[in-house]
Amino acid sequence: MKIFLDTASLPEIVWAAGAGLIDGVTTNPSLLAQEDSETDPRDHLTEIARSVSGPVGAEVVAVDAEGMYREGRDLAKVADSIIVMVPMLEDGIVATRRLTSEGIRVCTTLVFTPAQALLAAKSGARYVSPFVGRLEDIGQDGVSVVAQTREIFMHYGLECELLAASVRTPLHFIGCARAGADAAAVPPAVLRNMLIHPLTDRGVDQFLHDWSKRIARSRAGV
Repeated sequence: MKIFLDTASLPEIVWAAGAGLIDGVTTNPSLLAQEDSETDPRDHLTEIARSVSGPVGAEVVAVDAEGMYREGRDLAKVADSIIVMVPMLEDGIVATRRLTSEGIRVCTTLVFTPAQALLAAKSGARYVSPFVGRLEDIGQDGVSVVAQTREIFMHYGLECELLAASVRTPLHFIGCARAGADAAAVPPAVLRNMLIHPLTDRGVDQFLHDWSKRIARSRAGV
């Protein structure tokens, strides 16, 4: 499964890309707003695109079809790797159809049901993003939505990729992987948590302790 780092933080992106852990980046207006307010968001997206080899998601802020279409065209000009992220709205579907007809790749975001995902795929979206964590916030099983969407896409041979979003824990990540997601948008903190386990740390400490004792015996023998 591909991993898209869900952040607009350049240091985090450089770290994860340098470690070979990520296949792309997803951003949104909230994440970009957390970064340097004096930097033009499009310039920031340009730097992100230069820092990672893979798609970079950039979301429109308009909510009307014409506005989303215009913003999407502008965002697509930032870099060849840009994926325009459009919310799952009726106007968003119209904008998606227009953008994809011009060869612009679109990710339909804020998806919460398999039906929404299917309609987004039919409109031409390259990716759809079910929001796992936000579904759990209202007592629903977000991973099951990913699994049901995967089943529908496979049944009809849809070429739209399933990008699981709102992945808040390593368990979410594993659940989405088992459900057949093509990719997951993972925040840096979750990615770092996936790297660690207390038994790994304990094992390293034990190895170092035993090795130190071995060295000490060797020196005592000399």
